[in-house]
Amino acid sequence: MSVHQQLQTALLELEAAMKAANLWRVPTPDATAFASHEPFCIDTMSLPQWVRFVFVARLNALAEAKAPMPAKCEVAPAMAAYLIQEKVRPSDQWLVVRAFEKVDQLVTDN
Repeated sequence: MSVHQQLQTALLELEAAMKAANLWRVPTPDATAFASHEPFCIDTMSLPQWVRFVFVARLNALAEAKAPMPAKCEVAPAMAAYLIQEKVRPSDQWLVVRAFEKVDQLVTDN
């Protein structure tokens, strides 16, 4: 399996983990929210919105195009902090963070 196929599989697992933790069903941000220059669009979106509508969308496009991977990906720590802040159940935190760690590792290692 190519790294791009592995990434697509990891993104599907990430989506499933976020759905299981009730973090996937979020409102679509306004078009202006996508113009943010802040990391994770923190000033215009919630972290789950950014993950669904920016992060996953961009990585899926990259995988479909078989484009080069970004040099580094470190989203898992930000998501871990968010989940703690939002008091998400520990079992859901574990599933979601593990899914992010897999995506981070695939991107960073390739």
